[in-house]
Amino acid sequence: MEFLDFAFMQRALLAAVLIGITAPAIGIYLVQRRQALMGDGIGHVAMTGVGLGFLLSTSPVWMAMAVSVVGALIMELIRWYGKTRGDIALAMLFYGGMAGGVMLINLSPGGSTANLSSYLFGSLATVSPADITAICWLAAFVVLVTVGLRRQLFAVSQDEEFARVTGLPVRALNLLIAVTAAVTVTVAMRVVGLLLVSALMVVPVAAAQQLTRSFRATFAGAVAIGVVVTLSGTVTSYYQDVPPGATIVLLTIAVFIVLTLLATPLARRRAKAASPASADPAACPIPEQQGPAPSLHG
Repeated sequence: MEFLDFAFMQRALLAAVLIGITAPAIGIYLVQRRQALMGDGIGHVAMTGVGLGFLLSTSPVWMAMAVSVVGALIMELIRWYGKTRGDIALAMLFYGGMAGGVMLINLSPGGSTANLSSYLFGSLATVSPADITAICWLAAFVVLVTVGLRRQLFAVSQDEEFARVTGLPVRALNLLIAVTAAVTVTVAMRVVGLLLVSALMVVPVAAAQQLTRSFRATFAGAVAIGVVVTLSGTVTSYYQDVPPGATIVLLTIAVFIVLTLLATPLARRRAKAASPASADPAACPIPEQQGPAPSLHG
């Protein structure tokens, strides 16, 4: 446990715990809405914010958050009004965000694409005290939204029309989900990296779904998996000198595979237990016919 003696590891572990909580917490709503790749798109847009932060000599974390929030809102508006051209508009937004980040960081004083590496793939040593302060505030916002409004967000994610009929502000909640996803990307980029954060938002949820049957259980399971893999990946990255983002994502995928293998026989047993006893002719005697058989047409 000597790694706890280093201040940078203490900061990295704290960031890992917050990421492990927040990424699956918002990811479960994105999976429910079939927007699993939204985090990846926001990550591309956030690169422009990082580049802008270097260019203006300000915090890349806060600039990335501001730009990614704007990008997420644009994505949601495209989803509403884009119709058949929506996918093309989203593609231009994603690739434009990536190209903008590369261009801006090269225009910044003393900047080069090498400065982007820690933001793209994560880095333990570069998590500063200022980053931790920003991550803590942003993580608190994500937890407040995803837990405090879980019933409303679940209703909107499950069936927008039903949620609208019940009187929920559907568009406002959709925008809130988009903004929260953008904030989560900003939280995770220092450890996991912008290019890999989407996996941590989606894969723990998919893994938890292999063994759970309710939204609450899936939520709790996904967050637990997220915390375990982020902590394990961060420690492994320290000892093996490998990129933390890649390590965390590979561990998450490994957990998904293991839980899938465990869930297969469990699902078969559940199916057998749920099958009616009448499926076995020997186990269910045929009752005496009291009258003519009912007609299919009434």
